[in-house]
Amino acid sequence: MRTLRILGTLFTVAALAHTAELTTKKALNLEVSKQMAAAAEAEARKNKWNVVICLVDDGANLIYLQKMDETQIGSIEVALEKAKTAVRFKRPTKAFEDAVAGGRQVVLKLPGALPVEGGIPIMADGKLIGAIGVSGVQSNQDAQIAQAAIDALAKILGR
Repeated sequence: MRTLRILGTLFTVAALAHTAELTTKKALNLEVSKQMAAAAEAEARKNKWNVVICLVDDGANLIYLQKMDETQIGSIEVALEKAKTAVRFKRPTKAFEDAVAGGRQVVLKLPGALPVEGGIPIMADGKLIGAIGVSGVQSNQDAQIAQAAIDALAKILGR
């Protein structure tokens, strides 16, 4: 009887091991990040705005950061934090800014949440692959620049 139980357990483990697979996922890479940053930079230049453009992967790790000439150095950390916030919470940082403006002060205590517009998640096939954060001008202008990069993604990927 004990032997049968052991054999049954071994067959179950073998069956489970046979069906287990790793997931395949898309990942934001340096080349796509540079092209997205170029689209963001074009939007900034068109409006004569100097900004920092930052792209992170789905783990909020820095992939690419660009500081345009004459941009204040404080915008480096702000752009990075906007991008990280967008990844951490899978939503634009504007959602947090709007919540605070609407009286939800508790948002200010969320760990890792910067409630300033200008960070946008980057999605591919409905999955989070990273985020972009922009800082240097007014928050809504930062978001306009970041959105230009998001809008360019389909063209970059040939879709």
